[in-house]
Amino acid sequence: MSFVSPLFLWYFLPAMLVAVLVCPRAWRNGIIAVGSLVFYATGAGSFTLLLIACMVVNFLAGPALEPDDWGLGGSSRRRRLLIGVIGFDLSILLVWKYAGFATEQIAWFAQLFGGDFPVAELALPIGISFFTFHHISYVVDIYRGERRALRNPVSFGTYIAMFPQLAAGPIVRYHEIADQLPQHRQHRLDDIAAGFPRFALGLCKKAVIADSLAPFVAACFSTPADEMTFAIAWLGAIAFTLQLFFDFSGYSDMAIGLGRMLGFRLPENFARPYSAVTITEFWRRWHMSLSRWFRDYVYIPLGGNRSGGHKTYRNLWIVFVLTGFWHGAAWTYVVWGVYHGALLVLERATGRAGTPESTGPRIARRALTLVLVIIGWVFFRAPDLAQALSMIGHMFTPDFDGLTDVAASALTNQRLVLLLLAAGVFVLPATPVMGPLLESARTKPANALRVGIMTVGIAYATILVATGTFSPFLYYQF
Repeated sequence: MSFVSPLFLWYFLPAMLVAVLVCPRAWRNGIIAVGSLVFYATGAGSFTLLLIACMVVNFLAGPALEPDDWGLGGSSRRRRLLIGVIGFDLSILLVWKYAGFATEQIAWFAQLFGGDFPVAELALPIGISFFTFHHISYVVDIYRGERRALRNPVSFGTYIAMFPQLAAGPIVRYHEIADQLPQHRQHRLDDIAAGFPRFALGLCKKAVIADSLAPFVAACFSTPADEMTFAIAWLGAIAFTLQLFFDFSGYSDMAIGLGRMLGFRLPENFARPYSAVTITEFWRRWHMSLSRWFRDYVYIPLGGNRSGGHKTYRNLWIVFVLTGFWHGAAWTYVVWGVYHGALLVLERATGRAGTPESTGPRIARRALTLVLVIIGWVFFRAPDLAQALSMIGHMFTPDFDGLTDVAASALTNQRLVLLLLAAGVFVLPATPVMGPLLESARTKPANALRVGIMTVGIAYATILVATGTFSPFLYYQF
């Protein structure tokens, strides 16, 4: 089930809000946990059993990982249990997400020597990368003593399966939400009033902008190498840069708004990333919940930047190779991660990873960062490395060939206008960020924006959903 489907908007969401609003507070977590499993089952089917199995293992391990009398008694035994549980979580992810990729590589090598090897073909469970990271966060935070383990399976199910963040985040670390799980919610109508405009903003981003740009992006990235032109390469890359931002930040706005309506404060995931003046700053603004997860559970345990320059560079490389691979089982994602890792290492080595005002004209640095990000998105979107390199090659080989008939027909006047309007995000200031402003500010501009989104914007977005012009969120595939 998608947030932009009629089933969700007109049936599931109203039913959940009414249930949470009118039922006793003590029922909230149970309603959310059961409703979330129903939400997941409508799209994932039998994979719901896999999710439940993972939940059972991590829930049962939690109390034994606590560093006190509730635990197993010895730090070495707790450590072995932690490694075992994390190994279990990662093995589920590796099998279901990466077995096909791994067997493809083995089959390719086997063919070089005249051999044959079967390729695994496994369907990818929706949201597996996200709920795996939630489980790891849960057991690690308990092991570190940052929070106590949950003894109530309903509260645990609410954290892991909560439908706003289950399929595509934000990635909520356990210590960020543990104090919110007790059912002491008082101002339910206030939460709905604050969360709905944020949800409406995300719906408009997704349905009005991201989905409108999708056909043109698809036409550009499917252009054969011998038909690729300078215009197709740049317009396709820029259009995808905008589509991905409005699609994923739209999902995040919807998730945060839904969480607020249910009484939870989910972490922010975007903060005007295209206003960054360095790649380092970009990663402090783009998919922030993923960056924080890798920082807390991979980068810092590896030593972070505490052991000198060379080990810091090594740790950055490891984190971003894993970041790329986390996004998908394909060499394009690995190269994308290596590319960003190289840029981060270069910035740190040259002293340009500090404060945004540290060196050079801000406008020039911002433009350079944006171009580097756009180039990286080509690897992220292209179906294979050959297509990615072809597009990037044409981006730096000016010609006057224009658009092919297919690309030109996909760039309708309406999409051209939306593309130009959406490109305004490239020149917006770094602050304020619209989502949090809508949710919390009480200024006249913020109120006017609320009214506009909740009258004109959401009405138009709803019409688009009703006519079936929406598409799945891009991050559902991860």
